[in-house]
Amino acid sequence: MAEQHGSWPGAAQPPVGWLPGRPPPPRGLPPGPPPRPVYREPHPVGAGPLLAGAGATLVWFTLFGSLGRDLLSYAWWTIAAAISAWAVAVVLAVLGDRGAATGVALTGAVGLSIAAGVVAVRWITTSDWPLW
Repeated sequence: MAEQHGSWPGAAQPPVGWLPGRPPPPRGLPPGPPPRPVYREPHPVGAGPLLAGAGATLVWFTLFGSLGRDLLSYAWWTIAAAISAWAVAVVLAVLGDRGAATGVALTGAVGLSIAAGVVAVRWITTSDWPLW
């Protein structure tokens, strides 16, 4: 076998017809990848309505929480305030402004979490469940 100087056998070009040719690009399409789709929210949540819902719920929880005279009544009034606030948030999400509904729901969750934390601290420190 004769040895070729300066090249090795794998470096030779394949015979004609060995590699398939590339098909021509379709006409009418821009070169490169297709454009990415753009998804937009049909009813975007704005900062103004969200803060308005949060502020209204803060006032709502303050009024309901001030009705309580001790931890038991404060916790039950806060639970009632949270349930009614979430009902309002559902109505707002379906029929009204989704931003305000988000503010109401988020603030309601925070208010209920604060009351649950206070109840948990009392339960841990006294070993007595304060809601019965």
